[in-house]
Amino acid sequence: MAEPESDEKRARAALRAAQMYYMQDLTMEAIARDLAMSRSSVSRLLAYARETGLVEITVSSPLAHGAGLERKILERFGVTAHVVPMPPGVTDIDRLDRVAMTGARMLSSWMDSNMTLGIAWGSTISALSRHLVRKETHNSTIVQMNGAGNTRTTGIDYASEIMQRFGAAFSAQIQQLAVPAIFDDPAVKLGLWKERSVHRVLEIQARMDIALFGLGSPFAEIPSHVYIGGYLDAADYKSLSEQRVVGDLATVFFRRDGSSHDVALNKRASGPDLHRLRRVPRRVCIVSGVQKLASLQGALAAGLVTDLVIDESLATRLLETP
Repeated sequence: MAEPESDEKRARAALRAAQMYYMQDLTMEAIARDLAMSRSSVSRLLAYARETGLVEITVSSPLAHGAGLERKILERFGVTAHVVPMPPGVTDIDRLDRVAMTGARMLSSWMDSNMTLGIAWGSTISALSRHLVRKETHNSTIVQMNGAGNTRTTGIDYASEIMQRFGAAFSAQIQQLAVPAIFDDPAVKLGLWKERSVHRVLEIQARMDIALFGLGSPFAEIPSHVYIGGYLDAADYKSLSEQRVVGDLATVFFRRDGSSHDVALNKRASGPDLHRLRRVPRRVCIVSGVQKLASLQGALAAGLVTDLVIDESLATRLLETP
């Protein structure tokens, strides 16, 4: 039998096959007879349904270790956690990739038409962007949460590549913030924030339905981009150390207790004020590696997270720490 000729026909056939297989418990042989095609064609349609997001598979067990960790994180921090299991001996790069893949799949279930998604660029979100599942939406917007320029580069290419992946995945309009990640002079930042072209992007940020971010940390095995990309100089590092900073969200820095308002470098940061960020209905943090523990503790203490995608080892350490 011939395969469906167009993408639309294929999608309709895949949806029908998936409904019969997953919701009616029909065998592939029964579906093949009903759709007048071969069993192998049905198998390919089911694979297509999973790859394109028509079908999302969730594995849940009350006996699983991860489920217990998720419940404890919710009870202790009031955050919905999604713990990604890890095999023994996994490398930090593989750990990040597995967490990023899970985050990408979950984002597809949250993002929909008429929504605005804020993106904080970085190593973690860059990894996540490579695993996005395509989902057609309408009248949706992807907005950059912080600038990416520094003394070495405009950062436009780096941030744009990440943004373009999100835009393509969700058929969304992209709004970039073409400013430095960290300004030299806070007065320049305040002046630029009044410019209509920049103010327009800030207004879009104020309407975010979802904020998606990783956590920067100077202690991570896989260095956060802001700490290795030429964004900070020796004086900046000295200032952060003296003020006991443990991490950042969209280049806005905070301490382990969640405080941030009097961190000097934040007056020059291009990322959203953390008080403003807390107004976003869904704030999704993607984080892996026990080296991010202090940064995660600070973000949780500051009330910056509503949904957390985290690897099993870090989740365990988080709960073991007073």
